[in-house]
Amino acid sequence: MGKDWVVLGSFEFLADVQVIKGRLESEGIETRLKDQNTVSVEPFASNALGGIKLLVHRNDEVRARTIYDEIRNYAVDDDGNLITCPICGAQKSEVYYARNTLLYKLFPFFEPKKYKCNNCNFLSKAKK
Repeated sequence: MGKDWVVLGSFEFLADVQVIKGRLESEGIETRLKDQNTVSVEPFASNALGGIKLLVHRNDEVRARTIYDEIRNYAVDDDGNLITCPICGAQKSEVYYARNTLLYKLFPFFEPKKYKCNNCNFLSKAKK
């Protein structure tokens, strides 16, 4: 990945990223995908790789992020309600995995689910 490309988002499934990729390209924004082939061949590798990354050119990042924010799906709880950030109150959280230990890198399915607020970057643990 060159210095001119930035990660707009990471996705667990190729179908999810294709929808957003198509929308961005229809708006004239050039995109690239990283790790799509690996995840397509071995879907269980998605968590270990951090998902399929959607890349956009640095010059298009602000415009792309605006479009992405309009159509993205944010994390919901078991009842289907949007996760609310306890710090800023925004309902713009996504599932987040740090993978900061060898155990979680080798066995990502053991890592507890956390949520990262896209508004203030606060990390919170999933409620049981």
